[in-house]
Amino acid sequence: MGIFRKKQPETSDVADKSFDGQRADEEVILVFRRHMIAMRKGFYMLLIPFALSAIPPLIWQTQLELFLLPIGGLVLGLLLFSYQFLMWYFTVFILTNQRLRQVTQHGFFGSDVVELKLSKIHNISYNIPGMSGELFGFGTIVIQTYVGDLTIRNAEHPQKIYNLLQDAVDAIEQRGANEENYIEAEAVEQTREADADN
Repeated sequence: MGIFRKKQPETSDVADKSFDGQRADEEVILVFRRHMIAMRKGFYMLLIPFALSAIPPLIWQTQLELFLLPIGGLVLGLLLFSYQFLMWYFTVFILTNQRLRQVTQHGFFGSDVVELKLSKIHNISYNIPGMSGELFGFGTIVIQTYVGDLTIRNAEHPQKIYNLLQDAVDAIEQRGANEENYIEAEAVEQTREADADN
């Protein structure tokens, strides 16, 4: 146990849970979002109405009421941007010691939850798309299972997330191997006891 780790409380109160649906023996490893580059659509929605509404006052400079158009364009752009920002902010990925959970926000009231047990993960890979990915620190993570793939596009620092995912999957595999060895040892012990009784 490291000096920076906080001891988990003995009781499993609802207040101790980090997210809705967290199990009592589940420990959160990482909570992450997509990179801000995924918000580029929101930035376009902010800039385009403002830029288009700024053209008429530049053409007809004598009409002072036209100078209110850029303010209206900015307000419209801010509304469109805030919607995209909320969709980005409330879409999160939660990595625990048992599973990876993706919560995707759709509109103001809808959300999708995809849960993937770490024991079901077959392969993990990541891709950094050229110079822009290296420069801004984003990429794509592909998690392969036996039934399909989970692709996380525009993930921030994909190599760090990849390493944490690999460590969590390796820990689950190690725990599973230990449990199998324990079950085999118990079966051998029971067989020996049965042979000794006969």
